[in-house]
Amino acid sequence: MQAVFGSPGRYVQGAGAIEVLGEHAARVGSDALLVADRMVMDMVGERLARQCEQAGVATRRASFDEALTPGLVARLADEAGPARPDLVIAAGGGRSIDAGKALADHFGVPVITVPTVASNDAPTSKNYVLYDEAHRLLAVRHLPYSPSSVIADTALIAQAPASMLLAGIGDAISKSFEAEQCACAPAGRNMFGTRPLLSAAALARACHAVLMADAEDALAAAGTGAPTPAFERVVEATILMSGLGFESGGLSIAHALTRGLSALREASHAPHGLQVAFGLLVQLELERRDDLVRIEVEALYRRIGLPLCLADLGLPDATQDELRHAAELSLAAPHIRNFMRELDADDLVAAMRAVNARALQMLQPAEAS
Repeated sequence: MQAVFGSPGRYVQGAGAIEVLGEHAARVGSDALLVADRMVMDMVGERLARQCEQAGVATRRASFDEALTPGLVARLADEAGPARPDLVIAAGGGRSIDAGKALADHFGVPVITVPTVASNDAPTSKNYVLYDEAHRLLAVRHLPYSPSSVIADTALIAQAPASMLLAGIGDAISKSFEAEQCACAPAGRNMFGTRPLLSAAALARACHAVLMADAEDALAAAGTGAPTPAFERVVEATILMSGLGFESGGLSIAHALTRGLSALREASHAPHGLQVAFGLLVQLELERRDDLVRIEVEALYRRIGLPLCLADLGLPDATQDELRHAAELSLAAPHIRNFMRELDADDLVAAMRAVNARALQMLQPAEAS
């Protein structure tokens, strides 16, 4: 059987990296559609357009405030005009990056991503997510190829609040464990529909090591606009290593659970990365991991503020019926099959309850003191 490892054509990271956007765009075409939500467009739109125009690339703009629905994609495509652009440049966070990918898919052209936050690994991925009008996950779609270039300007990303980087760390911390499960599952498949190569697992392990070592120091630099060496390493881990690790290495329980958690009351408002972080604890419970591994992960969560229990996701009183509903939705995710054994709703509910009880037990001595 063939195996596939996918990646962006170029990844550029560092303070001031945005200054090379024009030359990367010019390699692809001479007419770019610049896509961002309105806040990001107001913040960097002129700067991005100027970089492109200095390189001989004309730009048009499409901005929005709504959730990414098929209707929004159709509207933005109409607003872009009748002529197909040569490329799409998507700037911002996950929603803006996904909107750019959706438009690139619509027009059948390459996409360049310019993340302004490190809240997830969408900039390196070929995947994008569409929602319905009620903001429920509708579909996960795929570009034919990964982004042409990723331009990660860490001076820009370091202006974003620490909460955004925390979400990125939560999204990335699971990738090593998920890739491991995908590799060991008999039917495990990565996002290209093939068995994973060793390179993806190696990147996922490196991602985990960086986060364990540097997450705290990187969070201290977030929001200052002044990237430190630790901040640079964590941005690389959350955007590049995490993106390559999940797409070519595969996902598992931690990400499958977001299908269910995102449908539950207040938990639906929790950032994707925080849902994933809780999902990882559930996955480790299902793996029956030795205590040392779990203790190390839980200790990091406590130090930096990732969720240890359902209350941390806004569900202090989750009912059995709600947990079962979340479990049943999660079983529909394709990643659920990337696991060492077949699971059912009872397994997921029991694991979520066990994780919650373990966290509450850990917190009792701290509260008593």
